[in-house]
Amino acid sequence: MARGKRYDYGDCHVCGGAMVEKNVAQDLWVRGKLIVIEDVPAGVCTQCGERVVKADVGRGLAVIVEGSTRTKAARTLHVPVIKYRKVA
Repeated sequence: MARGKRYDYGDCHVCGGAMVEKNVAQDLWVRGKLIVIEDVPAGVCTQCGERVVKADVGRGLAVIVEGSTRTKAARTLHVPVIKYRKVA
């Protein structure tokens, strides 16, 4: 892709809305652990928020996740885990 040219993500496959490119935080579960990768370029629907990444970005995410040295050196977030209970 030429520098400065945006990828055409087409229309949202969920609602048909317009997709715009944004940098997002992508959360992935890997071997029972949550990993968050920041600044991932993705097409984001302006109506429903659905996100998609290009194939090369997806392959890049896989490389990052497989690189255990990067995950060991990354900062860690602590998040609450709450069990769902039906509200009466």
